[in-house]
Amino acid sequence: MRKRSHRARAVAAAVAAVVLGAAGCDAVGGDSPGGRAHSARPSPAPSWNTRPDSVAAVGDSITRGFDACSVLSDCPEVSWATGSSPGVDSLAVRLLGRERAATHSWNFAVTGARMADLPAQMAQAAAHRPQLVTVMAGANDACRDSTAAMTSVADFRARFEEALHTLRETLPKAQVYVASVPDLKRLWSQGRTNALGKQIWKLGICPSMLGDADSFSAAAILRRDTVQDRVEAYNAVLKDVCAKDRSCRFDGNAVHDFRFGTAQLSHWDWFHPSTDGQARLAEIAYRTVTAKSR
Repeated sequence: MRKRSHRARAVAAAVAAVVLGAAGCDAVGGDSPGGRAHSARPSPAPSWNTRPDSVAAVGDSITRGFDACSVLSDCPEVSWATGSSPGVDSLAVRLLGRERAATHSWNFAVTGARMADLPAQMAQAAAHRPQLVTVMAGANDACRDSTAAMTSVADFRARFEEALHTLRETLPKAQVYVASVPDLKRLWSQGRTNALGKQIWKLGICPSMLGDADSFSAAAILRRDTVQDRVEAYNAVLKDVCAKDRSCRFDGNAVHDFRFGTAQLSHWDWFHPSTDGQARLAEIAYRTVTAKSR
């Protein structure tokens, strides 16, 4: 009896060891006598190309260089994104070189455009199959006749998502650089120091922020703060939507946070970037696009 009991315990121990050993292999994804264990792995994110060989720009009057060269006129040659001016050294020139930028960069921005206009611009850009698309839009969504007329945050998000979807239908791997909406309240605080600038603002430039520029009434302060809050909400949308696209880079609010002065503002309207302001935007974009990782 003792011998049979001893043999039974030995057999049971051996069986248990085999079972536990097999279970241990499966638990760490190893091989078992019955075959190989597999675990699903997410596909790696595409690597970011810091030297794209073609650039298309979409957006509003800032990207068109409006009022940077002459009054009430576009001046795309000084555009931060695709301009040819040596005084700006645009993103396209920095990335492609001056000769290639002349044939492999395109500017589809439109003065006065809002986020709702971006999907159509993106379709135009996609037709040229650029490796990089730059986006700067949102200022006109906040610069309205009144705060009530500003684009809602929900609509702003929906149109930006639509614009990216439009691009992805044609170019699923194209890279996108998204600039934050500039700080309109700082623009007011800088521009209001110039008497001529304030007179020009009265013609109807961004009334939601710049109207009645010298007033510090409770209503005027609330109006400006409301616009500022909306701009910050737009930038939160740009950041969030871009983060969900594996080939999109947001500037991390670099444009919004840039401490620009009057030298960076057009002396035609004290609102749009001057040539110097355009050069600063190009610097910010280049740093973001060429960063090794984000």
